[in-house]
Amino acid sequence: MAFLVAIPVHNEEKHVERVLADVAKYAEHILVIDDGSTDSTPELLERIRGIEVITHGVNQGYGASIIEAFRYACRFNYQYMITLDADEQHSPQQIPEFMAAAPMADIVSGSRYMVPCPDCDLPPASRRAINARITKLINELTGYRLTDAFCGFKCYRVKPMCELNLSEIGYGMPLQVWLQAAKHGLTVREIPVRIVYHDTSRRFGGGLDDDEARLKYYLEVIEREKKSPPPSICTCRKGRCG
Repeated sequence: MAFLVAIPVHNEEKHVERVLADVAKYAEHILVIDDGSTDSTPELLERIRGIEVITHGVNQGYGASIIEAFRYACRFNYQYMITLDADEQHSPQQIPEFMAAAPMADIVSGSRYMVPCPDCDLPPASRRAINARITKLINELTGYRLTDAFCGFKCYRVKPMCELNLSEIGYGMPLQVWLQAAKHGLTVREIPVRIVYHDTSRRFGGGLDDDEARLKYYLEVIEREKKSPPPSICTCRKGRCG
């Protein structure tokens, strides 16, 4: 099987049906990771046909959902996995662009800042500033030339991702991905995606709505990963996935 589209979901009753209907226009295999939703999201997902759903009994975190998706993709031998968010900040209409770019790199990452977009939404200034600082640091540590270290709209070649030892269950998980990807010599390509912020009041939760606390957390994730030995346990927990 070639492409799996994986979508982490937590309390997205306002958006999830529209997002999945749009994704289904472009993808045959769709995995939803419901990360402990407490609104009507679980009931809505039960009514949608043609998707696979993994349910976390309690909210574990964004990183936990993506790690779960990697395990699924490894287990079922998908060649590529595309991730996007369920809050309509990512346009499913761009899925074919990621599919077309997939053979060009191990990780094809969306970037909201790669090219100017005069008619796009403006990100909250504090989020943009933290993104820029962390992206610069990741580039210094990896040699990559990223313009957006945090965009969740990505396409991964699954086989090399099965070799990583991802453990960060929170929003800092992408930083762990970049550092481990560099250790493994994985190639990276960015493609532009639109900046969409339907609701600038959306919260991170877990104490991360404070800008200083969020930056401190991201820096701690990076420091922990810098000190980690080269990963030797694959994401799917079955040794090295062939």
